[in-house]
Amino acid sequence: MAYSAALYALAPLIIKRVWREWLPTYPRRQRLGLGLNLPDAKGLPTLWLHCASVGEVRAARPLIEALLERYVGYRLLVTTMTATGGEQVQALANRLPEGTGERLIHRFVPLDWPGSARRFVARVRPALAVMFETELWPNLLHACRRAEVPVAVVNGRLSPRAFDRYRRIRSLMGQALGNVSWLAAKSGADAERFAALGMARERIDVVGSLKFEVTRDAGVYKVSKGLRTAIGERPVWVAGSTRDGEEAALLDAHQTLRRRYPDALLVLVPRHPQRFDAVADECRAAGFDTARRSLEERVTPETAVYLGDTLGELGALYAAGAIAFVGGSLVPLGGQNVVEPASLGRPVLTGPSLENFSDVAVPLEAAGALATVADAAGLAEALIDAFENPDETRRRGKAGEQVVVEQRGTLERTLSGLGRQLSPEAR
Repeated sequence: MAYSAALYALAPLIIKRVWREWLPTYPRRQRLGLGLNLPDAKGLPTLWLHCASVGEVRAARPLIEALLERYVGYRLLVTTMTATGGEQVQALANRLPEGTGERLIHRFVPLDWPGSARRFVARVRPALAVMFETELWPNLLHACRRAEVPVAVVNGRLSPRAFDRYRRIRSLMGQALGNVSWLAAKSGADAERFAALGMARERIDVVGSLKFEVTRDAGVYKVSKGLRTAIGERPVWVAGSTRDGEEAALLDAHQTLRRRYPDALLVLVPRHPQRFDAVADECRAAGFDTARRSLEERVTPETAVYLGDTLGELGALYAAGAIAFVGGSLVPLGGQNVVEPASLGRPVLTGPSLENFSDVAVPLEAAGALATVADAAGLAEALIDAFENPDETRRRGKAGEQVVVEQRGTLERTLSGLGRQLSPEAR
């Protein structure tokens, strides 16, 4: 197959790219479908869920918890491509009740070479393979088909940009989608795009977005309340999941905001841990007194930026502010999850690049809970308006929270569809 030949030819570049996506206790052979070292199953069959990275793991959390609860006679293997995604799975397993967390396992997904894919599927022997969103790896899907493993795609989405890319390799995508037993699309538009790439329409259901199925961790408000107590009465805004190239604009906006509100505090949460040190340096170079959460540095009256350089606390940090900016949107990366702050009753600001989350953005925009800014000047203007009109800001936050509640139901429809893919004996 030309696809596999191209992957082999690019092997040096691929290996270099994934070399850094690692955790110390994992053998690197996992990328070849080796060294999985799965614990004794004790007779439990395996469900396999693949998520690309930390954002997908967060979005899949309600599904992960529901699968563990509904299929108590199974263990759940969650694979990721990135190390941060793996850390997110491990953190979730540690928070689950005793007896449940042990059934949640993380491993790295193998590279999509034919041999690696076959070895992985043969070793795991899943009763069902579930791919999250657009994780459509042709050789992995083919290996599942050969091993008679049913494959489902959940929260299936294809942005117009992604569709244009995949349409250029329609033949390959058609073959890959031919191995999918059931696809749960987020919207009718997504379903049409998958069908145009070769997915059989009778195997597609439109079920909505799992991103609306956020669950509230009781510890979120406890942590945020403690942080607010430490901060005191001052204007606080949170910028979460920020990406390289965005922080400069956010700091410019914060500078403008502080001319109107000199005690304003920015809680800044970069998406990737490997950038924490660089972002801290950038904040200080811009002249801001900066405290780092990972170092347990206190927020003093002089602190202008509080760097949320920890993992698994984004929700608590969002809840500590009056308004949230969601990153990956002032740069052309398609945005990040806008539902999480909305579910906490916080109005949301984003940049113009939000195509990866357009389905969830539409109802939030209609309710006035989400607004788009073009640049640092627009962001500063929106922040000043939010702090000058606190009653309206709270109303917008409540409206977003209500939208999230009204949009729920996708999880149950997804679970129902997945149940139909399991054999009668497995069910």
